Amino acid sequence: MFLLDVFDSTIKKLKSQTANVITLTNLSFGGFAIIFALEGNLRLSLLLIFIAALADRFDGMAARKFNIESELGKQLDSMSDIISFGVAPALLLYQGILNEFGGPGSFFTVFYIGCGAFRLARFNITESNGYFTGLPITAAGCLATLSFLAIPYVPAQTFLFIIIILSFLMVSPFKLRKM
Repeated sequence: MFLLDVFDSTIKKLKSQTANVITLTNLSFGGFAIIFALEGNLRLSLLLIFIAALADRFDGMAARKFNIESELGKQLDSMSDIISFGVAPALLLYQGILNEFGGPGSFFTVFYIGCGAFRLARFNITESNGYFTGLPITAAGCLATLSFLAIPYVPAQTFLFIIIILSFLMVSPFKLRKM
């Protein structure tokens, strides 16, 4: 009986932390994406951001499946998202092309990160009503990351425009239905 109780308790503890472990996996991939971007390994950074997006997708699913949604998990998810879909894509684009613009490239890189942080903070203090207000940072980060692949094919100014538009879309008041 004792071993069965210990086993059952251990399984419950593991289940209760599954979503948080997946969220920390998202954060880890985002952190490594930043490191590789800073080292100039931009293609690996791009791949790691997309893997972080997969982890981000699964953490919410796990929380709902195991009925373990929590305020801690919500905050941890936002902190992970600012790393994986705010800082990592911004640095990827900065290292890939935006650094060519000097001060404006630096400014709009940081502006994008700030808009992402604002968007996440606003999300965390609003009641869930089935809608997102503004473009979710995960979508913005994936679009910014995807745009990196177009660097050889489109004018450099396009990327300044992309980062500005994504920034404003994240903080805009439009409503987007959750899927």
